[in-house]
Amino acid sequence: MIRATPSRRPYVLAAMSLLTAGCLALLSTGCNKSADNPAPGQPVKLKVAYLGLTCEAPIFVAQDKGFYAEEGLEVELVKTDWDGLREGLGTGNFDANHTLIMYLLKPIENGVDVKITGGIHTGCLRVQAGIKSEIKTIADLKGKKIGVPTHIGSPPFLFASRVLAVNDIDPRPEKTDVKWLAFPPAELGLALDKGLVDAVATSDPIGTILLGKGQVKTIADQAVDAPYNDEYCCASVVSGKLARENPAAAAKVTRALLKAAKWVSENPKAAAQLGVEKKYIAASAEINAQALSKLKYIPGVARCRQSVDDAAKEMKLAGLLKPSTDPAELAKRAWLDLDGVTDEWVNGLKVEKVANGGPAKLLPPIEFVAMFESNSDCTCCCKCCIDR
Repeated sequence: MIRATPSRRPYVLAAMSLLTAGCLALLSTGCNKSADNPAPGQPVKLKVAYLGLTCEAPIFVAQDKGFYAEEGLEVELVKTDWDGLREGLGTGNFDANHTLIMYLLKPIENGVDVKITGGIHTGCLRVQAGIKSEIKTIADLKGKKIGVPTHIGSPPFLFASRVLAVNDIDPRPEKTDVKWLAFPPAELGLALDKGLVDAVATSDPIGTILLGKGQVKTIADQAVDAPYNDEYCCASVVSGKLARENPAAAAKVTRALLKAAKWVSENPKAAAQLGVEKKYIAASAEINAQALSKLKYIPGVARCRQSVDDAAKEMKLAGLLKPSTDPAELAKRAWLDLDGVTDEWVNGLKVEKVANGGPAKLLPPIEFVAMFESNSDCTCCCKCCIDR
């Protein structure tokens, strides 16, 4: 267990800005007619955004395996960036995607018009201390320096802030309980070795690489430690525009993504190969398979709704939301129940099992480091939870 007695210390996270002028320019592609009703017998046309990340495998699988088409949809996959994704979903230029719950809640609090509709997979975020340090628990981090990849406000920072807050440590950067320092991802290990930081907040593959190099010990692991191991990291999301104008289509695209998540859970190696062969991501199939085999793709509805509640409560506790925000109301506003998207439906899903397409044999950290370093062009895994 990571949890300890919570205390309430809200603050506004200035680092998570909502809109940029650049994303407006990126999205000047004309109006989206996705919510219009097609002629009888014709598919509904939707735009599903993607970033080119390992964990987005269900988006690609749903297209390649015909799950969108089975739902009566004609989907165009559109590659974008982080700002473009949030703004595009909020304005209705994009209809759907799946992404981090924690990263959606602040924009939704600020008025971005999107709805979370179903759980895709659990997470891979960690808090790790220097291997030579005397730090053994989260409580030992009080008064310490914590390194984060790329920028303060990234998902590793969000997860670490939540864990600190429930252990009675104030994570707010303007306070003195901890000091946050941002480094390029590849320099986190060096920062530990030089004593610039005492611990780091990481995502995979960075966390596994640091373990493989013998530089860290893990003191909080989202994939392993209760209650976070049962919490959804990424969820399907639809634009508010689509949800209002064509809720049936919102349900269809959600079902396609959840079915694809089930397919990925059964066939992670095959999904990894598909993503590389179709050039959706830049990675070797071997590294991609390691990443997908470690994530838990467990499509679900009720548990995802609970995950939204839990994330909102702890983000408020950690000061990541406005002091005036009611986390229960925020979670209610963020979530959307859709007809035909239920746990009963998910539990009845049947998908193929591809020969030799199942989980990859997970390599020990030291062997994963050797594989990763021999594929210097691989960026898809690193970007997943860092460059946000």
